[in-house]
Amino acid sequence: MEKYIIEMINITKVFPGIVANDNITLRLKKGEIHALLGENGAGKSTLMSVLFGLYQPDGGEIRKNGEVVHINNPNDANDLGIGMVHQHFKLVEIFTVLDNIILGVEPSKMGFIQKKEAREKVLKLSEKYGLKIDPDAVIEDITVGMQQRVEILKMLYRENEILIFDEPTAVLTPQEISELLQTMRNFANEGKSILFITHKLNEIMAVADRCTVLRKGKLVGTVDVKDTTKEELSRMMVGRDVSFRVEKKEKKPGEVVLSVRNLSVPSKTHKKDAVKNVSFDIRSGEIVCIAGIDGNGQTELVGAITGLEKASGGRIFLNGKDITKATIRKRSIEGISHIPEDRHKHGLVLDYKLEENLVLQRYWQPEFQSKGFIKFDAVRKYANKLIDKFDIRSGQGPITIARSMSGGNQQKAIIAREIDKKHDLLVAVQPTRGLDVGAIEYVHKQLVETRDAGKAVLLVSFELDEVMNVSDRILVMYEGEIVGDLDPKKVTVQELGLYMSGAKRDQLKEINDAG
Repeated sequence: MEKYIIEMINITKVFPGIVANDNITLRLKKGEIHALLGENGAGKSTLMSVLFGLYQPDGGEIRKNGEVVHINNPNDANDLGIGMVHQHFKLVEIFTVLDNIILGVEPSKMGFIQKKEAREKVLKLSEKYGLKIDPDAVIEDITVGMQQRVEILKMLYRENEILIFDEPTAVLTPQEISELLQTMRNFANEGKSILFITHKLNEIMAVADRCTVLRKGKLVGTVDVKDTTKEELSRMMVGRDVSFRVEKKEKKPGEVVLSVRNLSVPSKTHKKDAVKNVSFDIRSGEIVCIAGIDGNGQTELVGAITGLEKASGGRIFLNGKDITKATIRKRSIEGISHIPEDRHKHGLVLDYKLEENLVLQRYWQPEFQSKGFIKFDAVRKYANKLIDKFDIRSGQGPITIARSMSGGNQQKAIIAREIDKKHDLLVAVQPTRGLDVGAIEYVHKQLVETRDAGKAVLLVSFELDEVMNVSDRILVMYEGEIVGDLDPKKVTVQELGLYMSGAKRDQLKEINDAG
């Protein structure tokens, strides 16, 4: 009989209004990478939270090496060698990298923390696994990719042998993703066992040995990855065939909606500008995508356009009107909709109900208020309409607290609110981050429909497939400058990569200098 390092047998977990896990059995072999696949809200994170001791199951049992174990909290999980990298990182933002890694297991002598030996151990681990970090950097000052390395080093520091990765690539650039997948292979080769929650079928095909599929809280089945296809996995996950191609007609650009002129935006982390003298136009009826490796000024550019950041120079026009100094609400009223990069920080009030989040941009309008009092019936009716139209899944419908929803359904709520609001320009930053293939197909359709309805769409994406398939024009940002204005029909992925890495700019500079 096959030996398993972890067995979750007939696990059931119920929340108000929803059975998140309905009698699920999952078995993990030693040294394997086991993917857990399912739509947003299928119960994947809940199942892993049960294994990590964050939730107690309402039924079923967990075994390690054949012995029944009781995991009452994450400390019990750590004692059993189980570690977890959460989808939304569990880091103390004002602490350093080193302090976060050793938090809770600080080596001490006579009551004093021995940071020197902890630092040596952390640096050894980071070198061994190619996870370069600065132990003295403060968490709030480093990129999300770096923060994820800190989370992984936290597990390695505790010498965990069972590693749970919850949507580990949702916030990473393509280069960081391939580095992470290689790191996971190295872990498996060393005999560590990995449970890997993801929506990305390419990643499952690239690294996983087996894959368990959940749908609406129930187990669909477990398959050997080498014996299956992407199409078969997506059918198991969604229950229907999914199109991996973005269907769209030829663009019909109209008037200029957004005009950016000589825009510069200061950087928060160093003295140079993050955006340097950038100019471009976006017309109605086109999707323009800003491509580039994360950290090249995209966040600051979007911040200046939407009002989250102040420009240090240049001007921004919306439908010919100067909005450079306009407030965020003024820009919203003038016709900007914004799907933000960080859904928790800028997209939702997590402790508000779903219905309250869906009217955040409009609650003061006559449709939803009278003489300063909110019309709660109108809000509820509107929320139910968006929940149906955009397939937002939540245990208690419109009164669900946003924090309790799955990441993908939180994202759908933001997309529903911003697309349904009256707008001329939709700024969509990483709109499909953390979504399953069915939801991605739906969002791409929404972007194309927005464009076909004569709106302008500014898309910011780090997913090369998305950049190539959805956009009508690609603007490449490198070190705060636009280094290419490309036609996705005429450029190859390889060429796009050269522009993104700055190699094309350097080539052109050499040619100009020689000329």
